[in-house]
Amino acid sequence: MSGKAQDTSNYSVFTIESSFNPAKTVDLRLGVISFNYYEDLFSPTITAKLVLVDGGNVVVSDKSSDGKKESLYSGLPLRGGERIAIKIQPFGNPPGTDGGNPVLDFSTGTTYFYVSKISSVMKEGQREIIVLDLTSREALTNEFARVNQKFPRNLSIKDSVEKIVKEKLSSELVDSDATSNQYGFMGNMKKPFNILVWLASKAVDANKEAGYFFYQTKSGFKFKSVSTLIEEGKNSPKSEYTFKSVGATPIEYSDDMILTYTISLNHDLISKLKRGMYSSFFAEFDPSTGNYSSVEQGKFSIQEKEPRVKLGEDFQVPKILGAAELTNLPSRIVSMVADVGTLEKDAYVAQNGSNLPAKNASGFENQRQSIMRYNLLFMQTLDIQVPCNTNLEVGDVIKCNFPKTSSESKENDPELSGLYMIKELCHHFNIDQSLTSMKLIRDTHGMPKI
Repeated sequence: MSGKAQDTSNYSVFTIESSFNPAKTVDLRLGVISFNYYEDLFSPTITAKLVLVDGGNVVVSDKSSDGKKESLYSGLPLRGGERIAIKIQPFGNPPGTDGGNPVLDFSTGTTYFYVSKISSVMKEGQREIIVLDLTSREALTNEFARVNQKFPRNLSIKDSVEKIVKEKLSSELVDSDATSNQYGFMGNMKKPFNILVWLASKAVDANKEAGYFFYQTKSGFKFKSVSTLIEEGKNSPKSEYTFKSVGATPIEYSDDMILTYTISLNHDLISKLKRGMYSSFFAEFDPSTGNYSSVEQGKFSIQEKEPRVKLGEDFQVPKILGAAELTNLPSRIVSMVADVGTLEKDAYVAQNGSNLPAKNASGFENQRQSIMRYNLLFMQTLDIQVPCNTNLEVGDVIKCNFPKTSSESKENDPELSGLYMIKELCHHFNIDQSLTSMKLIRDTHGMPKI
């Protein structure tokens, strides 16, 4: 019988290196019980969790006088900061690929994992079960680095992001989208990750749409707009999966099968109203003139700036209390101070031949757009589990097919089926099987109009 992607995988490399003596290494392959690799669209770093069993007599302690071997925890010893080289060859051929599952390789250059936390050490007879939390090199670098320079007003947000990633994290952006807006700011000794995620919320693309993500995958750091991720996914979904109902007929398992799924969030109306997704009011105070924005300028409705591209059908406002009330009556009121003259000695700088207040950026307009875009993207949340597919990364768009809940119909459910974006991802490996779990999100229901 041919193997499937949910079968066990091959641990090619699983080596831990002492943080006190780099020359001292231990091969962990025979002791690995499970390994979970995590990505998150809202996280600037990748993480992992390793569970291993130690039967003792694996490493000679530096403090040993007779050369006897001790357990990993005492002999290495495990104290945090250890470097771990990992290389896993998953089994099977996932849907939509020719070469099968690519290798998960964190064993070269700057890709090593580091022990960030020793979560648990449990003694069971003559063996120890150790749970280690792992993180990327950049997560450690972030704790030492500080953004201490001034970024001028004429620098685009993308250029600022690239500069911080290169100079403060000693890394590069492997995939990034251009930004149409410029923004000046002071680093104020903040950590790089804090600044980078903050800048993503202020970025605007060429179509004047706000909403970016800064995150890390197995490929590296990415700075992508929501619109670009959706457009790329609609044109070419990364994979397609189908859920097969459990019935009297035995199911033939395949690599394109959804093993389990749960709708974890579906139209949290109160939460959307609290965040002002449908309608909001922003009052902006200009300290250079002493004036507030007008009532008409402050009003904002989702119908005024509905996203250009969506994962599903056209967006519809719920007919609750009257659709007009949801879009015309602000459910959130925000007051803010205009960023005028913050980075200049004189607040009044000539712009286009006129002596106008030098606004740093149009935060008034961009902030309310980004609030709407991020909230709309979480209209529906779905948790699924599929056979291992290491081709997938967060930010990818996949297609999911779910049959109607009816014994008389073999058609797909037009509301639940469609395109979803991967918000969270976990590749799970243990001694029995290899699986990929995902949290999927989308902004509207049904199939999109392409």
